[in-house]
Amino acid sequence: MTQEKVLQQGAEAVILLSGDSVIKRRVRKRYRLPEIDEEIRKLRTRSEGKLLAKAGKEIPVPRVKEVDETKKEIVMDFIQGEKLSDFLDSFPLEKQEEICMKVGQEIARLHDSDMIHGDLTTSNMILVGKKGAKVFFIDFGLGFHSHKIEDKAVDLHLLKEALEARHFRHWQVLFEKVKKGYAGSKNAPAVLEQLKKVEARGRYKESY
Repeated sequence: MTQEKVLQQGAEAVILLSGDSVIKRRVRKRYRLPEIDEEIRKLRTRSEGKLLAKAGKEIPVPRVKEVDETKKEIVMDFIQGEKLSDFLDSFPLEKQEEICMKVGQEIARLHDSDMIHGDLTTSNMILVGKKGAKVFFIDFGLGFHSHKIEDKAVDLHLLKEALEARHFRHWQVLFEKVKKGYAGSKNAPAVLEQLKKVEARGRYKESY
């Protein structure tokens, strides 16, 4: 039996490395009734598995090997790379801009297929190759299907906030590159216009 190594322990799930596979196992919530907890974890496992499989046809994501609703786990390929959150700032600015442009292009493809990631941060992106040839998107636990312009704008807004918090030295330049990459989306004008409204709501809340 292959030994499992804990890579990350979160509130919703534990991420394990087993051989060349990553296992995302949803953990029990003691505050929920056992029957309800069982059903919620099963449905979320099924939903994320389906979303990952669909997203994999559009953008780089870990390939799903197995979805086990009984164990509440998803078995995926292990992506050999580095978290973008840890390495983006180490590149020259020009390279950072290039990577963010690529990120924007991938998000556009995702959104054009009416998929919302739900947690777009550089911690949920894996950079593969020394020159950052490819960016893999991971953790679709908060993801869902939606054709709504608002949902797509909020998805982008989350990434903007993540860049500002984690990569604050050049976050404005980098987010402009994300938007430039996203401009290839069929709904880009509407989404980017809605993004301005989402940002305005955020500023309004901060003033109170």
